[in-house]
Amino acid sequence: MAGLSYSHWIDHVFCCTLRHIVHNPKRILADYVKPGMMVLDVGFGNGYFSLGMARMVGAKGLVVAVETAQEKVESLKLQVAKGGLEKRVIPRICSDSSLEIDDLEGQIDFSLAFFVVHHVADVPALMSGTHRALKLGGKFLIVEPSHHVSTSYCISVESAAEQAGLSVIDHPKFIRTWAVLLAKR
Repeated sequence: MAGLSYSHWIDHVFCCTLRHIVHNPKRILADYVKPGMMVLDVGFGNGYFSLGMARMVGAKGLVVAVETAQEKVESLKLQVAKGGLEKRVIPRICSDSSLEIDDLEGQIDFSLAFFVVHHVADVPALMSGTHRALKLGGKFLIVEPSHHVSTSYCISVESAAEQAGLSVIDHPKFIRTWAVLLAKR
């Protein structure tokens, strides 16, 4: 761990070592993800929440997981196959400027961006793409690590979401995070 900044140390401890305790998908998403839903995992990283949501949506649900790095897409495909979840998870490549999900317009019940938005270069494009994909009443949960984002940044994310047609409906509380729950109205 020598040479790691405090911020990276926090990321390592909370996102890797203790993640199954601190960020348990079933506990965090129980109010939002139900059997049979079609959900979108934006910037899935190592697939942690994609796999968790796949179990939550059940055999009749679907998780579309998008990521900009092809190697992450391939890694998730392997994890999905290993877990027997091929019919529940579709890993897809997206770009820095587009989620590449135009074919899903109006089909998504719930979308998640967990520790992702602070990496996004074009937040308004992310909000617009997610808005188009969501069903009317569909929800979008954004969770950011509190040590990475400022209050002004959080306000700008909410503003971009509202400009895209999403409404703030809650600010859920999770350990060491800022979170906002949005809905398509």
